[in-house]
Amino acid sequence: MNKKIVIGIVVVAIAAIAVFFFAGDSKDASVTYVTVPAEVSDIRTSVTATGTIEAVTSVTVGTQVSGIVSHLYVDYNSVVKRGQVIAELDKTNLTSELASARANLSSQQSNLAYQKANFNRQQQLYSKGLISANDFEQARLSYQQAEQQVQTSMQSVRKAETNLGYATITAPIDGIVISKSVEEGQTVAASFNTPELFTIAQDLTNMRVIANIDEADIGEVKEGERVMFTVDAFPDDTFNGTVTQVRLEATTESNVVTYEVVISAPNADLKLKPGLTANVTIYTNEKTNVISIPTKALKFTPNEKMLTDDQVIKDCQGEHKVWTLDGNTFQAHPVQIGITNGIMTEITSGLKSGQKVITEFRLNGEEEGEGTQADNNPFMPKPRNRQQQKK
Repeated sequence: MNKKIVIGIVVVAIAAIAVFFFAGDSKDASVTYVTVPAEVSDIRTSVTATGTIEAVTSVTVGTQVSGIVSHLYVDYNSVVKRGQVIAELDKTNLTSELASARANLSSQQSNLAYQKANFNRQQQLYSKGLISANDFEQARLSYQQAEQQVQTSMQSVRKAETNLGYATITAPIDGIVISKSVEEGQTVAASFNTPELFTIAQDLTNMRVIANIDEADIGEVKEGERVMFTVDAFPDDTFNGTVTQVRLEATTESNVVTYEVVISAPNADLKLKPGLTANVTIYTNEKTNVISIPTKALKFTPNEKMLTDDQVIKDCQGEHKVWTLDGNTFQAHPVQIGITNGIMTEITSGLKSGQKVITEFRLNGEEEGEGTQADNNPFMPKPRNRQQQKK
């Protein structure tokens, strides 16, 4: 391409850009202000988290003796009553141990009877001076030892009877079996810890959610606060609950500190199942039927450079204020604020319902901001202010 043509194109482009910017300055920009009426509404602040659904009361059933599982009488989802037999271990060895303990007790009782009769005889002879004191004391010692051996044998019998009873596994509570860890024929060993056989949940119509709340939010969570949560299994359903406990124990994982919060979860229709993940919203503060305005209205301040010659500003003192536009007058109103959820803020005094406040301005129909942000752009065309008109 000819070098002169290229240079000409560049010159035309630069001229067009210059015309664009200078033309913008030469025209009056149209400034409009967006107003929103104060309205009566509900404001809520909330904390979100995830948690796990579980039964309020669940008991792990184990065995205190070792042996082979000979019979299982329940399965998953079986409804059981307290005291109901749910499993049995093989009792052969336990029965033998009990029989041996009873036989030993019988032997010790026979020995006790002999030692008692011998002591009585030795006592009569000693009273007549026919035997020495040493012989008499020896007879009494043997009698006392025989009594102690009988007591020891009786304890052994009780222990054997108890162990035999442990071979019959019964339900400790009314409920439903939610897990089963053994099968018939399996050997369980109770040498160092108690083997887990079943887990029984007491009442699945009354569940709870254990939610993990971040340390930044835990200060807002208190007992009695209302909770709503959902589960992926029923995405169209919303469940209600209440915070019942804020646990003080902290858990640290990957440098993130969380606290457990217990939430009640009524489950009359049995939709909620143990182990489901709940997406929790805890309403930490709620107010209904209060006057509220958009929060950004509290950040708005009229831009003096954007005013036309006939517009005036009437400011006021106050920590918080909002602005109204009455004709050509920007009027500030001191207000007292209550709770906020970041989008809407409660107004406790200073405004009436329906009163319109300014939230933002727009330049040439385009949203610019909540105050003087447009002045920061050197290329933004500006309307004529008083100084410009005086020139």
